[in-house]
Amino acid sequence: MRRARWRGRRGAGDHARGGAFDHRDRDRRHAVLVLSQSVRTDVSDQPLIDVTGLHAYYGKRRILHGIDFRVMPGEIRVIMGGSGSGKSTLLRHLLGLQTPAAGHIRVLGTDLAIASAAEKLALRKQIGVSFQGGALFTSMSVGDNVALPLREHTRLDENTIRIMSRLKLEVVNLGGFQDLMPAQLSGGMVKRAALARAIVMDPKLLFFDEPSAGLDPVVSAELDELILQLRDALRMSIVVVTHELESAFKIADTITVLDHGHVLLTGTVEQVRASDNERIQDLLNRRPREVEVNVDDYLRRLTEEQS
Repeated sequence: MRRARWRGRRGAGDHARGGAFDHRDRDRRHAVLVLSQSVRTDVSDQPLIDVTGLHAYYGKRRILHGIDFRVMPGEIRVIMGGSGSGKSTLLRHLLGLQTPAAGHIRVLGTDLAIASAAEKLALRKQIGVSFQGGALFTSMSVGDNVALPLREHTRLDENTIRIMSRLKLEVVNLGGFQDLMPAQLSGGMVKRAALARAIVMDPKLLFFDEPSAGLDPVVSAELDELILQLRDALRMSIVVVTHELESAFKIADTITVLDHGHVLLTGTVEQVRASDNERIQDLLNRRPREVEVNVDDYLRRLTEEQS
């Protein structure tokens, strides 16, 4: 399993604070070391996510076609594909936000179709999600945003909550930023603050939705390395939805390529690159797919979806 190589690079919004990040890098490395010494050791050979025959519809239009999908402990799985490929729909089903039309989804051993409300709540406590835009509450400080899951889902005292949330801010190189408001952060900092919130309860499984969206190449590369380091230090499994090829190839152990709701290929980075599938090569070379639009068929589908 590959190891992350942290180079201490700074995002565009971080340069303004100059040398202050030198000691914060040291604090972050110490925080990661502390966490890595206390992480779980219950790694098994059973999949953490097991999806079989998943079908999904919007109205009468089928979006996912019999998807099979497995994620093993310690794996970074990237889901990639073009617009309309079904990436976001698959993610919403994995998070239990949508009910499949057919098929089975088991996450951390819980069958989402038959799980009780209590079982789903217990499952949510073992899962972290970093949303595309960060989804920080603008009326709350960075520290309060990170501490929110602990306040909602645990009975820890306030001092312990503050310590745990600040430790996670150190891990993502935001030590000392807990009293700032989200509007005072750069785009890269917002993504890292959201990541600190996603990992504050030490989840077994972490989901990212387009982590590099809106970031410049330097900040994006820094976030990629942080994702790798978290997997290696905290031994969590990570699922990343992205259309960024460079990021996908850097962090993935396994890539699932979707196209119009079908799985074209699940394999290693090398297998994806070597694939002779025409659609995969179109994606890798950023070639637009020529699509013939039948106006009558398009209008018919719109009518069906609204009925």
